[in-house]
Amino acid sequence: MTESNFLLERLEKILPIIAANADKAEAERKVPEENIRLLKETGLHRAFLPKAYGGYEISLPDFAECVVALASACGGTAWAYSLLCTHNHQLAMFPKEFQDELWKDNPDTVASSSIAPFSTIEEVEGGIRLSGEMGWSSGCDHADWAIIGCNRYDAEGNKVYSFAVIPREDYTIVDNWFVMGMKGSGSKMLKIENVFVPEHRIQAAQDMMTGKSAGFGLYPDSKIYYTPYRPYFACGFAAISLGVAERMLEAFKERTKNRVRAYTGASVGTATPALMRLAESTHQVLAARALLEKTWEDHKVHGERKEYPTQERLAYWRTNQGYAVKMCIEAVDRLFTAAGGSAWFDGNELQRLFRDSHMTGAHAYTDYDVCAQILGREIMGLDPDPSMV
Repeated sequence: MTESNFLLERLEKILPIIAANADKAEAERKVPEENIRLLKETGLHRAFLPKAYGGYEISLPDFAECVVALASACGGTAWAYSLLCTHNHQLAMFPKEFQDELWKDNPDTVASSSIAPFSTIEEVEGGIRLSGEMGWSSGCDHADWAIIGCNRYDAEGNKVYSFAVIPREDYTIVDNWFVMGMKGSGSKMLKIENVFVPEHRIQAAQDMMTGKSAGFGLYPDSKIYYTPYRPYFACGFAAISLGVAERMLEAFKERTKNRVRAYTGASVGTATPALMRLAESTHQVLAARALLEKTWEDHKVHGERKEYPTQERLAYWRTNQGYAVKMCIEAVDRLFTAAGGSAWFDGNELQRLFRDSHMTGAHAYTDYDVCAQILGREIMGLDPDPSMV
């Protein structure tokens, strides 16, 4: 049995509890403490942790399958926890000095992030001083560190998009997460005021996409670190969309099977419209899964071969996931539209799946309007548009 299957088996045992806590996650607007405890007991957060610190270094397809399963129970929990996991892949590209600082004494250490470069910095001796109000830090209530996006400038004055990592005591969590979808992700704002960040806790994003980061080559036997950081960082978004959509198929069947129309008593579950909607949504979700599995497998193969993807391949990796999310949202919408008025009650699972599904397409990485432009330019042989990130 592989470690990856072992993680999935452990995860599946706690999914009923995670699902039972879904309403609690929404009410608290963060992942419940019980969910975090149970998930840490599975070891899932060590999926991309270097083996040198007790991690598993599992493949991206195996990890994504765990996220799909978790999202079928609670989308908000899956969103927050998957990021706490994938950030370890990113942090493994930092200098050994910082990795020891993170994990040597506590391999269960995890980080949240807020990577849009809205922060302000001042270059000082030995590093930078960082300030800002940084939003969308999913799972921050349960993190020990935070990865913060910032812009530095090289000697020629060119902007260098970078990541600075700061410990929990260096920022304040602002409880502003009042949203329609992914309520349980707890993606709150981090307030940072003039915090010093030493150079060994800072890396340029482009270096982490091209094998030039300070941590590159630290783990020559690994199959997952000879890869760009971004596909690993973003893999959970589409996996969550798929998990939510697959659960929607099951929940719709469960609800519709014995449903009768209030005024006529006619069976809804055996009526042609419901059957046709269920069939088309099923095909659409199956197609999304097939596209994602193929894309994730391609990530894995490139890592095993220690082969960096071409610009074209990176464009397809990102936009394939964006299109799969688009299909999953359409599949969910088709079913929710036919679920009846009672599906709109707050306590009904279907309305939560509907809201969470749409949130999976709202992230910058999965926005299909952006993805379509990226791929269209690539297909036509045009240079990438720097405004499409």
